[in-house]
Amino acid sequence: MVWFFLSALAAMAVALAILMTGAWLVQQRTGNSGWVDTVWTFSLGLVGAVGALWPMAGEPIAPRQWLIAALVVIWSLRLGMHIAVRTAGITDDPRYAAFAKEWGVDSPRRMFVFLQNQAFGSIPLVFSIFVAAHVPVAGLRAQDYLGALILLTGIAGEALADAQLKSFRTDPANKGRVCDVGLWAWSRHPNYFFEWFGWLAYPVIAISAGYGWGWFALLGPVFMYWILVHVTGIPPLEEQMLRSRGDAYRAYQSRTRKFFPLPQ
Repeated sequence: MVWFFLSALAAMAVALAILMTGAWLVQQRTGNSGWVDTVWTFSLGLVGAVGALWPMAGEPIAPRQWLIAALVVIWSLRLGMHIAVRTAGITDDPRYAAFAKEWGVDSPRRMFVFLQNQAFGSIPLVFSIFVAAHVPVAGLRAQDYLGALILLTGIAGEALADAQLKSFRTDPANKGRVCDVGLWAWSRHPNYFFEWFGWLAYPVIAISAGYGWGWFALLGPVFMYWILVHVTGIPPLEEQMLRSRGDAYRAYQSRTRKFFPLPQ
């Protein structure tokens, strides 16, 4: 059993490294670093779904594995297509562009290392999917359906936040303004919140009596929170918003919670 989990973990790590090398090649060829997030999302969905369906020796693929693989694919396609459409309409992602400016002539090498670190940081995410899919209990349980509901709620909430932001930005009357309507009046980053919320599904499904590997599913939401709140999510985005919106964004920061949404 230990060898089964460790060999799958190693295979998924190698796959992520290869796929993020592909993301680097796309970024270098197009000059548009927005494609990095597109490739990352589809890569995570692909590796996560394949990992979920990874067969145990002599065992048929269980209903839980099919359920989790389907949920991962739905998540990946929704978010990946959203990012792809957004990226097609820009020349570069301002967050990554700021990194490239800071790195100067060493930017290609630094970007490669950055994306390999991103691949490494994604290992806990795909492993949380893997251990949830391989709970050694026959049939679907109530907590499997609860986990599915949590993930679908996260997908729907993130899609709603993205739609509200797009609607706000496409209205000419809002040019130069900060989006503070709908979910954006409750949180400065409701899309990130619901992205994180969806990852709570995996520990809900995985943690079961007698299944020690299930506790590794907690790595998913823990690492996603760290990435979104402290690394590549909120910090560079808010720096960019302060540069582009100035005092208007500072006022928005003063009256709106950063991550967890609550009515004002």
